Amino acid sequence: MKLGDALLLSLSLALIIIGIHLSLTQGVGSSYAIFMFAIALLFWFQYRRMNQAEAKKQSGKKPNKRKR
Repeated sequence: MKLGDALLLSLSLALIIIGIHLSLTQGVGSSYAIFMFAIALLFWFQYRRMNQAEAKKQSGKKPNKRKR
């Protein structure tokens, strides 16, 4: 896991904890934006992981040779 991935994951988890705290103290309406931002960061983290796995898979394949 790269540094950027670790930062995205930790920031999204911190925002989820903040959102839970806001939900308990002020209600769900005030914490909705925090939860949506945390979910967006989790989707971005998953997208980056999928791209890294795909790049790793592509680099492991041998190039196709043309048949004449």
